[in-house]
Amino acid sequence: MKQYDAIVIGAGQAGGPLAKKLAQSGMKTLLVEKKWIGGTCVNDGCTPTKTMIASAKMAYLAANSSPLGVKIKSFSVNMPAIKKRKDDVVHLFRNGSQSGLEATKNLDLLFGEAEFIGDKTISVKPNTGKKREFKAELIFINTGVKTVIPEIEGLEDIDYLTSTTILDLDNVPKHLLVLGGNYIGLEFGQMFCRFGSKVTVLERSGRIVPREDEDISEELTKILEAEEIKIHTNTTATQFKKKANGKIIATIFCNGKEEKIKCSHVLIAVGRTPQTEALNLAKTRVKTGEHGAIRVNDKLETNVKGIYALGDVKGGPAFTHISYNDYTIVYRNLVHKENLTIKNRPVPYCMFTDPQLGRIGLSEADAAKQKLNYKVAKLPMAHVARAIETGDTRGFMKAIVDADTKQILGAAILGQEGGEIMTILQMAMMGGITYEQIRWCVFAHPLYAESLNNLFMAITV
Repeated sequence: MKQYDAIVIGAGQAGGPLAKKLAQSGMKTLLVEKKWIGGTCVNDGCTPTKTMIASAKMAYLAANSSPLGVKIKSFSVNMPAIKKRKDDVVHLFRNGSQSGLEATKNLDLLFGEAEFIGDKTISVKPNTGKKREFKAELIFINTGVKTVIPEIEGLEDIDYLTSTTILDLDNVPKHLLVLGGNYIGLEFGQMFCRFGSKVTVLERSGRIVPREDEDISEELTKILEAEEIKIHTNTTATQFKKKANGKIIATIFCNGKEEKIKCSHVLIAVGRTPQTEALNLAKTRVKTGEHGAIRVNDKLETNVKGIYALGDVKGGPAFTHISYNDYTIVYRNLVHKENLTIKNRPVPYCMFTDPQLGRIGLSEADAAKQKLNYKVAKLPMAHVARAIETGDTRGFMKAIVDADTKQILGAAILGQEGGEIMTILQMAMMGGITYEQIRWCVFAHPLYAESLNNLFMAITV
């Protein structure tokens, strides 16, 4: 059994950089990764999907260029070329990260699956070779999440897709049926619609993106339906059958009625769950919560001193940037002896539909539920000069402010560069800048951000 100062399980957006920093600080560190360096983000999340979304956006622009005076007579979608470009970008990021880790002094990188055999002891079955055992006083778990596969009759008999396997398609599905009308399902649905697929989205709730305010959901529905994406809400799939010709018949229950849909491909996007089963946490005293999420305190430490959980595996906001921030908090606390916590940190996020949805802070529904004295500022993108000039006025800007302190409580920007505009408001929130200061701020013309002036003009004193 080999002894280390620190063991990191999972080379995701927290685990990889943490292992590198710990090793550089002088700790003898072992990093165990069962598949690829970079985790979900680099390999089957942010990097590949946003690369493909860029291709889909180009197809959309080509198809909708006439209103800007540019007529493109014809174009074609080359799916193998799109996949190759995606793969090249992923390999660039993954290989660069792996090379950096392998060159780090005091750091050993082992590819294989880890499981606990005690609180501070793990066993690793390498991808090649015999099982080995390791010990360390500090252990960090960054194993992420996996796709939830619902129990639906016949689902296992069809070659269903997940957010990982759909990235390997080298042809455009004739009819893509998407189970789940949330962030992942909608990004993929719009992407493949633009590549040429007929797309149908099934959402069990009364509206898509149900965690967002109702007006966001309504506007996004209009945007997607304008691209001829069929959206069924209050709908669940109850059965799948694969015909001899390869076509799939889906039986759905929609608003109290049973219907059948013919499709060529099915994407499962109903949610994700922490990857803790293989860790064999029963051999430890580490406590888990709902769906196996590892319980941690505000400093990301479990109930067992010296064992930490970072990123999606601990539950909570499942975003790459949160995982990375987890790493910075743990590293600075352990190495630089700081006293940082995850309490009250901002949780911004962006859904990369087109247009984007950038979100930070409280929604209007949150403010109402908390019975705050708030006001709402709202500005249609049709009133944003830059949006008019570029020919895309879909969506709106929205902000929630405290009526007494004039502080910004939250924002939702559904529009071109929505994430970038949201980030400006996030920084204002972090810096205590009031909406009145932004209302009279001098912004460069003509930017999307300039219309933050007009957004807050909508608030009456």
